[in-house]
Amino acid sequence: MKLHRPAGSLASPGRTVSLSPAEAGWTYCGLEVIQLRAGSPVELRCDGFEAAILPLGGGGAVEVGSSTYRLTGRSSVFSAVSDFAYLPLGSEARLSSEGGSGGGSDGGQFAITTAAASRSLEPAYVPAEAVRVEIRGAGRSTRQINNFMAADAFEADSLIAVEVLTPAGNWSGWPPHKHDELADGEVPLEEIYYYRFSSPDGFGFHRQYTRDRSTDLTFTVGDGDVVLVPEGYHGPCGPPPGYDMYFLNVMAGPVRRWEVSFDPAHAWVREAWANEEPDPRLPMTR
Repeated sequence: MKLHRPAGSLASPGRTVSLSPAEAGWTYCGLEVIQLRAGSPVELRCDGFEAAILPLGGGGAVEVGSSTYRLTGRSSVFSAVSDFAYLPLGSEARLSSEGGSGGGSDGGQFAITTAAASRSLEPAYVPAEAVRVEIRGAGRSTRQINNFMAADAFEADSLIAVEVLTPAGNWSGWPPHKHDELADGEVPLEEIYYYRFSSPDGFGFHRQYTRDRSTDLTFTVGDGDVVLVPEGYHGPCGPPPGYDMYFLNVMAGPVRRWEVSFDPAHAWVREAWANEEPDPRLPMTR
């Protein structure tokens, strides 16, 4: 399985990222990033999976069943928390855009996070002000999590998705953690990272490894890169000074809970946060 997919390597017509579970080489989660032109809608069918539509830039409208959800969106992932729409298993939808918030009249960019599902719920719309924003960590380990599809924030069958914003020079995913087995305090979840930076020239670092070090990799990630986490510990990831970092996490597995175990060698770091203040640059978006 190829774990690091550089920007453009997963592109297809109309999509800057097109990653199905089959393409990833696993069972549950996928991701599409659609660059939608104004006046050129796309049809979506949730055959075997559920999905969430999240504006990354610009806004749009989602027509599903008898409902139309107006997505206000945002000018970029670094400008605001966004509203989103949920599409259940078996639904058919139409996504269109005329720009929306900060998007002008040039359409918009949307992430479609997906996960294999067996239970069909109802379509839903969640406004930005209802998305819980969490500040996690302290000092140089402070980051922001937008829990729009966290397991304890929104009901779905298997899909979990959150946004993470990390100020320049800070670290996320620290201490390293894993979720690759069903054990006390841990459930197996496949995970996708979709990276964006405050400048197209921005970059960061991403590490993941298994307990026995049969896998021990550090990637340099750029704007639009995707990283897959099928197993093992992952973290830290972070940008150098000068570039803010964003990533969209998509997770799914046989149990819809977010329970992780930390690498015992580094778990003590969490206790040290009690003696540090959170980074005052956070929250980065509201």
